[in-house]
Amino acid sequence: MTDPGMGEADRWDRNRLLRTLLVVAVVGVTLLGGLGYAVYGAVSSPGRPQTPTPLAGGQAGQQLAPGQARRDAIAAAPMLAVPPEAARSGTPAVRPGPAIAIPAAGRLGPARVPTGYPRTPEGAVGQLAVIETTVLQNMSIETARTVYAAWSAPEAPPVQTWELITNIQAFTASGAGRYAGDLSPAITAAAVVATPVAGQVKGVDGPDWVVACVLLQVTARAATSARVAYGHCSRMQWTTTPDSTGTTDGTDSSDTTETSATPGALGTNTTAGHGRWVIGAGPAPVRAPSTWPGTDLAGQAGWRTWAPGVGGE
Repeated sequence: MTDPGMGEADRWDRNRLLRTLLVVAVVGVTLLGGLGYAVYGAVSSPGRPQTPTPLAGGQAGQQLAPGQARRDAIAAAPMLAVPPEAARSGTPAVRPGPAIAIPAAGRLGPARVPTGYPRTPEGAVGQLAVIETTVLQNMSIETARTVYAAWSAPEAPPVQTWELITNIQAFTASGAGRYAGDLSPAITAAAVVATPVAGQVKGVDGPDWVVACVLLQVTARAATSARVAYGHCSRMQWTTTPDSTGTTDGTDSSDTTETSATPGALGTNTTAGHGRWVIGAGPAPVRAPSTWPGTDLAGQAGWRTWAPGVGGE
């Protein structure tokens, strides 16, 4: 869905990114052409406009009393506006910027999205990241709908307005998307990889509400590879409400396998009393800046280098 208030500068140039992928491809041009649109779909948002005036951390909202007005102000606070080319390359900063320690997931939740993140702002950032990577690496509307249904609050905006699903719609509606749909799912899954490289906490309202932001590096791989950066923010809220599995931690109640905090060895857990971070109610935050990680511009935009922490619950 296109926001009528968005200017041309906020629309990503599909053709420019596609040309970039085609230039770097020596073999597998057809495949990379399709994946070029896939990567573009992952990093383009026909959603909310980005205002050109930076206001890091939603500081205007932080000055308000706790409540809905504070939350809306944090979400609506402008972030640094950057040109589209900032997502494709950049000069590494001389001095490394600050890092953000993100705890690891401890188990699988609904829609096979990792979970087990703690009730902290960093935990909210971690949960948002795995929601995003699950959706973008599948590039499937069905998967996106399933993930959103499982990982959004009942009062959250309708799925058709979700930034990530509109990205996938744009991709699948393209000629490249229709071609990619004919490829083996294993080829597509192996060829599109989304990796969190930075994060930031734009603002908080108590222990159960955060505007979390994640900067992803989205890579299309065939004979060669091409990469772009994609920033995305979301309202996240902590919930202990049982989901469709009948548990509060989002795990399958038919599986009592204990959790492993080791990456790649996630299990499920039905221990009562767990909560989890989900996409919260209210309009989506303004667009996050998509900047090449590790650059001075990324630091100016508020991004902190992703530093994996210890295992979750």
